[in-house]
Amino acid sequence: MFFEDRKDAGERLVAMVEQYKGAADTLVLGLPRGGTVVALQVAQALDLPMDVWVSRKIGAPLNPELAIGSIDSDGNLLLDDNAVRLYEVSDRYIREMADEQMSEVKRRYERYRGIAEPPDVKGKTVLVVDDGVATGFSMLAALKSLRSRGAEKIICVVPVASPRVMRKLEQEADIVECYSTPSYFGAVGEFYRNFEQVSDEEVLACLEQARQGNV
Repeated sequence: MFFEDRKDAGERLVAMVEQYKGAADTLVLGLPRGGTVVALQVAQALDLPMDVWVSRKIGAPLNPELAIGSIDSDGNLLLDDNAVRLYEVSDRYIREMADEQMSEVKRRYERYRGIAEPPDVKGKTVLVVDDGVATGFSMLAALKSLRSRGAEKIICVVPVASPRVMRKLEQEADIVECYSTPSYFGAVGEFYRNFEQVSDEEVLACLEQARQGNV
């Protein structure tokens, strides 16, 4: 299974969540950066408002792409205890990385929303969209923080996910809509023909397009 790009992935997801089209008190949330491109296709097709929800991966020492945990919008840590032990990660490293990533969470909210705070989700149905789930830490942190902030119903919507994290996602979200769960899963980018990095400017452009579509 290959997606041409994130736009293609988002378009394929629409049929899986079309029952939410125009629903009241319903919001599409993209996980920046890549998830916002996917989320835009969903939000426009369903005629729903779109915003961002930020969580950040905490990478292993000397290998930042390898997640040992994540931090959510409220500063709560989610750690892979096995990875922490395997890579002998110190408490000091975790504290320093948590502080660094929390600063990035606030920076992104400020950049994308104009204030260093996430959107109000209390009592709302939220469709949480990313471009894929590998270890699941960023998505799981997002789902947990949405629950703690009072979201009424949480739907995790992704084009592709590792089968081993699906159960964890299902435990945190009310519904998980995933287009493909391939048995072999190395990295999300392997399932896209075009998986270029998304810039802050592209995230802002997606949010602006979503606003124009809901005027």
